[in-house]
Amino acid sequence: MISPSLLSADFSNLKKDIEMINESSAYSFHLDIMDGVFVPNISFGFPIIDIVKKYGKKKLDVHLMIIEPDKYIEKFKNAGADILTVHYETCKHLHRTVQNIKNFGMKAGVSLNPHTSIYNLEDIIKDLDIVLIMSVNPGFGGQKFIENTYDKVKNLKNLIKNK
Repeated sequence: MISPSLLSADFSNLKKDIEMINESSAYSFHLDIMDGVFVPNISFGFPIIDIVKKYGKKKLDVHLMIIEPDKYIEKFKNAGADILTVHYETCKHLHRTVQNIKNFGMKAGVSLNPHTSIYNLEDIIKDLDIVLIMSVNPGFGGQKFIENTYDKVKNLKNLIKNK
């Protein structure tokens, strides 16, 4: 499934870029939400999400690169998120967070930073709809792809099959 990142959009022509994705075979819009705390960059907030929801015809795949994501689950649901992905590294009680996302009717995902082992998901993998393996350090585009990502994806596939 293809889910183009909104970070690649031309924000001066956001409606035009949204319409281009609407006409494509993409599955969803991928929205990277960054808080400047968990990652050293800030992206966009609810006003931009409102615009995407207003004009977009695809699902909203929201990737939270923020601390304390539990505080915002309901707010992202109300903003139109269909899929909500949190970082393993930001959740004290990951199972509770995943269940809360699902209780709001969204698909639940967990993202792993490049240094985080996929085996940290062993006890929760059955509850997840999506696992996002970061192939760069979160926070900035244009970074060099981390080659170990291929092995992590293979190991994740084996974990899913075994569980």
